[in-house]
Order: sequence, then structure tokens, then C-alpha cells
Amino acid sequence: MGEFVRLEVDGGIGTIRLERPPVNAINNQVQQELGQVAREATERDDVRAVILYGGEKTFCGGADVKEMAARSYAQMQSFGAALQNTVASVAAIPKPVVAAITGYALGGGLELALAADRRIAGDNVRVGQPEILLGVIPGAGGTQRLARLVGASKAKDLVFTGRFAGAEEALSLGIVDELVAPDDVYKTAHQWAARFAEGPAIALAHAKAAIDGGLEVDLASALKLETHLFTSLWATEDQQNGMRSFIENGPGKATFEGR
Repeated sequence: MGEFVRLEVDGGIGTIRLERPPVNAINNQVQQELGQVAREATERDDVRAVILYGGEKTFCGGADVKEMAARSYAQMQSFGAALQNTVASVAAIPKPVVAAITGYALGGGLELALAADRRIAGDNVRVGQPEILLGVIPGAGGTQRLARLVGASKAKDLVFTGRFAGAEEALSLGIVDELVAPDDVYKTAHQWAARFAEGPAIALAHAKAAIDGGLEVDLASALKLETHLFTSLWATEDQQNGMRSFIENGPGKATFEGR
């Protein structure tokens, strides 16, 4: 357990909590601890779904600008690569990841949220990639994941202007998937995570790998990846348990009983 980032596990759900008041700014230590926790969530068998959470007030206000401003070009090259790798390690967790977004998700904070598979936000949330206002650009996947999610034109709007988008706009753009009352953000994210945690772990990991991996290659290669992951599930208990339940209970009544 780190000073600013920790993993709490309960009932198959691992909550990655950021706790660096007041806005959970990402400095070098937060980046390192986040990477360690992402690896732990990946490796632990008792973690079947993950929640990213910054607390009741704010998700993450982005990178620590004071720390970054003091770095040399060479130092920033090292930190930038490490930060991007850390966010990528969160995106690569082979389990469903739900971001519970309160307050602000800005800069590196939004990039972290974009690494999740589903994003639940408070109806007062504000998101953005304001790096251009600092004379730089997003460096932890924002120019890539945001464009893939909302399209190049809309991503350029946010990145070129550095403006903040409110909750309704974030929902309409597809940056967040669901808006709820601020006090219900974590509870709703937990409900989604619990639903995923009850599902077939290997099949869910394969589904995530097929979708995410397919977005990185051409259609023909993506279809080959899907076929490989699809057929490989016949070597798992997930497939045996799921199909047995379907045969015994019929369509619409089958439940996954494997663990």
C-alpha cells in the first residue's frame, strides 16, 4: 500500500483509490504507486473487477504542474514515458475497470479515466485536456484514446482549446457513459463492478482483449484475433459452465455459475 494510492479488495472488487489532497495531482510518487497497484490488481486472483476512484470531491486534477515545470527536458522524457506506461498498465488490466468520476477529471486525470472500460460520473463533473494552456499537449494517451473514443474532430476541439466540458456534454460526446447524483457515483460504479465480478473471468478478459486489441489493427487482423480468442475459450471452465447452464435452464434463464 502506497502513501497516495492503494488497492482495497472486497467481494471480488478491487478499488484503486487516489488520495493526494486536494485534487489528487499526479506526481512522480503517485505515478509509481499507481503502476504498482495496477500490476497488483492484474495479478491478484481475488480481484475480478476494478474501480478507479479519487474520492467524493474530485477524481484527479491532472499532473503536478509545479513538479513538471521544474524538470529538465531529459527528466521530462523519462517521466513522460513512465506516466504513459502507467496509464497503459491500467488500461491493460485484464478485468473490467470502472472509473467513478467526481468533481474534476482534467489532463492526466481524464487520461486515467479514459483507460477504464466504463465511466460513471457525477452530474456536476467537469472534464478536459487543458494541457495546451500550459504550452504542451496531453502526454499520457489523451491525444489517442480520446480521439478513438469521440472522433478526431471532437478530440481536437477539446485538445486545441483546452476548455472544460460539463457533465451533459461529456455524456453526449461519449466521454462518460452514465451520469448520476454526485453522492451516488461510487455506489453506481460498485454496482457495475459487482455485476462484472459475477461473470466469467476468462471470457471477460478475452472480450476486453478482442475489443481493445482489435481497435489497434486492421479489420482482417482484428477478426483473426477475435477467432483466436473465441475458440480458445473451449479450453476453459467458463465455456463449460456457461453452456451447461444454457442447456439446463434455456435461453434467457441461463446464469453463469463458474468461479
